[in-house]
Parts: sequence; C-alpha cells; structure tokens
Amino acid sequence: MTDISKAGRFTLGDRQVKRMGYGTMQLAGPGVFGPPKDRDAAVAVLRAAIAAGVDHIDTSDVYGPHITNQIIREALHPYPDDLVIVTKVGAKRGDDGSWLPAQKPEELTQAVHDNLRNLGLDAIDVVNLRVIEGSGMAPADGSIEERFTALAELQRQGLIRHLGLSNVTASQVAEAQRIAPVVCVQNQYNIVQRSDDALIDALAKSQIAYVPFFPLGGFSPIQSETLAAIATKLGSSGRQVALAWLLARAPNILVIAGTSSVDHLNENLAAAELVLPSDVIDELNGITGSAGQ
Repeated sequence: MTDISKAGRFTLGDRQVKRMGYGTMQLAGPGVFGPPKDRDAAVAVLRAAIAAGVDHIDTSDVYGPHITNQIIREALHPYPDDLVIVTKVGAKRGDDGSWLPAQKPEELTQAVHDNLRNLGLDAIDVVNLRVIEGSGMAPADGSIEERFTALAELQRQGLIRHLGLSNVTASQVAEAQRIAPVVCVQNQYNIVQRSDDALIDALAKSQIAYVPFFPLGGFSPIQSETLAAIATKLGSSGRQVALAWLLARAPNILVIAGTSSVDHLNENLAAAELVLPSDVIDELNGITGSAGQ
C-alpha cells in the first residue's frame, strides 16, 4: 500500500496534515453540476482515500450544488478524528450550471450554513473565501475587507475554526491577515502556470499552507510530450510526476488532486513516494522557462 506520509506533513490550522490530500470536485456530475453517474463509486473513492491515510479533504457546497457534500457525509460521517475538511464559499450555481459570484456578506453567511448542514458539522475546520473580483475569474486586486470580515465574524461565533483564501493576490492576503489569521491560500498553480512562485515562498516563511488547484491542468501538447518523456524515464505516469514536482517545489504545498476513480486515486497518492532527482526537477522547471526552486 502507498505510504502517503513519505511526502511529509505541514500545518493546516491547528493540525499537522499529510501533504497528499484529496479534492472532491469531480464527485458531482458533468461540469460539477447535478448528481454523479454512479453515486456508489463516489462513496467508494472517498472511503478509499481515508483508508489510504488521507486526512485532508477539500470540498465546496457549490459542487453539485450541495451534492458532493451530501456524498461526503454519506460516505464518511461520523468523521475520523484526524480528518480536516476544508470548504470554500463565494460562488453559486445558476439553473443552467453556470458559475456565479456570491460575494455579499449575507451570501457568504448562507453558504457557510449550507456547508454545515450538508456536511453534518457543528463547525467547519477551514473555510476559504473564494474571491471573484470584477468580471474575470483570475485573481485581481480589490479590497476583500467586507467579505473576509463576514467570515471572521462566523469564526468568532464558533462556526468556523480557521480561515483561508482562494483566487487571491498577495495584497489581498496581506489585507486579510490584518483582519484574522490566514492558514492557507488556494490558487491555480502547476508546472506550467507559475505566477504564484513568489507568493508560495513568502507564505512558506510564514508557515502558511499553499494549496494548488488544477494541479494537472494547462499543458500544451509540446509540454505534455516533455512531461510524458520524463515520466517514461522515471517509470511513472505524467500525473505522478506533475504531482511529485508540486511536493518538491515547496514544503508548504498541500496537494489535493481529485478524481472519481479509485484507480486514479491510487495513482495520484503514489506520487507521494516518487522522489525526483535534481536534474529532473531542473528539466521540469524548464518546461515554462521558470527558474523554479
């Protein structure tokens, strides 16, 4: 059985979690909307993750919506004592499955209560504010004081244990930290999308976790061919090499690769045991021409 503890641990809130976790986004239906084709398979993946030693699960009540959290509750409640569940708020779904901003304090408050109800929790370990600024979905500067203060108030009420951020800039992280402690930042990052290099290093110095989303996305055919060639040389898959690179990139990175397949889950978790030689890391860094570590 894969030993995911070989990737080490890092602080998330008041817990030390294994750096290889699991993201639940793919447990809903197509487009992360509606029920999965096979609910029993979704339950099986969650239970397999826990059986493999995963102690950090990332979710959101917007997945489905509501459905993924309900599946988590069905599969895992009552939850293991060492399991840290992280959710995010700040978006909602249209009737057509579209992703819409839900950034008003009252919407954020309602979303936290929805997560609590569907997960069957009295308090959520970590809630990330997913920031949507302007008309785009990429990080963009703008004050998050009102939004983050609303979540800090729920934390004071005991409904949230720790607070995090998603889709944010460095200045927004600094602004949030003046309101309440930030325990994690979840932004898009992988071998070929590395605009957060400086932010990751700064967060590491402050012992704040960084959780990349879309850790396997954004590759061009040429980049994929390079990754595949490296994987073949190592006797691994491209997925495993990409995840192992993230684990090697910085000690504060927590990986939450998601899947609806037990086989893919086991493949992803096995990346915790893959040690990349320094020359391979240099080669991988060169895919985007970034200096990397």
